Amino acid sequence: MREDRISPTTKALLRVLRGETLAVPPVWLMRQAGRYLPEYRALRETVGGFLDLCLTPELAAEVTLQPVRRFALDAAILFSDILIVPYALGQPLEYRDGEGPVLEPVRSAADIAGLSDGDLRDRIAPVWRTVERVKGLLRADTALIGFAGAPWTVASYMVEGGSSRDFAVVKSWAFSDPRGFGALVDRLIDATIVYLDGQVRAGCEVLQLFDSWAGVLPEAAFRQWVIEPTRKIVSALRLVHQDVPIIGYPRGAGLMYPAYQAETGVSALSLDQTVPLDVARRKLQPASAIQGNLDPLFLVEGGEPMAAAARAILAALGSGPFVFNLGHGVMPSTPPDHVQALIELVHRGVAG
Repeated sequence: MREDRISPTTKALLRVLRGETLAVPPVWLMRQAGRYLPEYRALRETVGGFLDLCLTPELAAEVTLQPVRRFALDAAILFSDILIVPYALGQPLEYRDGEGPVLEPVRSAADIAGLSDGDLRDRIAPVWRTVERVKGLLRADTALIGFAGAPWTVASYMVEGGSSRDFAVVKSWAFSDPRGFGALVDRLIDATIVYLDGQVRAGCEVLQLFDSWAGVLPEAAFRQWVIEPTRKIVSALRLVHQDVPIIGYPRGAGLMYPAYQAETGVSALSLDQTVPLDVARRKLQPASAIQGNLDPLFLVEGGEPMAAAARAILAALGSGPFVFNLGHGVMPSTPPDHVQALIELVHRGVAG
């Protein structure tokens, strides 16, 4: 699409996700709201638990807006968590300091039967109210991104009972009993469609599916548990929200990125930092908009190492539809001044 083509929106992110190439690419950062910001830490100290923060619309909206007040970002992303869906299905969930999320594991047909759709909408309604609140307060030129965890990644937490180093339990179930594990994935597909549909109806203009653990699967399983569930979610959402761009983020997909891009139907592909820029430019960007992929540790480091890495990304991908972002989320140790410097560099463009 030509840069001078008339666009129905002036929001840079939406223009790029619909195929335009802009001289100055839009920029937002995964985990741009969170622990690296002093205003977040101050607010967090006043709240009992992390789940309470995610499910209190006034507080979640405030956290969503904090980075776009501080920085000239082109988008806000809803502050929430990928485990809201299993919580809404009735799986016991808590967040422990120093340990992260802890869930009562789902590991059998009986456990799946114990999940319930009955309270799903009521349990996720606070997230939709957060979207409505943010939408009413957001600057007119700033896009609002909603998101969900993709089924494979969410199922990994549900089955393992939290974070995992080797994913041994969930992979064993998926490999040995694909029909039984598939029943859990099907429940997650249906719930995720409801969740994301509600986000769009509440005001989100872009959606992103986070498949953070996609890269732990071999090819056949990747197609079965990453590509196919994502395709089903994208197809269902497109039936009712044809114009809403959907970004796919299959972290660690490696050589499976092209298949994911071609077969899921996503509007744009978010790349982790391991994807070579030449591969992204030659093999991926011709097919869709690309988002990424600065290593978050460059943002921690700042200075010339960060600037050089960012300039290389801009030079490689700036001649096509491109959204500047990180290869993963902002790290808690990131100085806010480094975020400011990065955004200013991106907004200066390649010449900067």
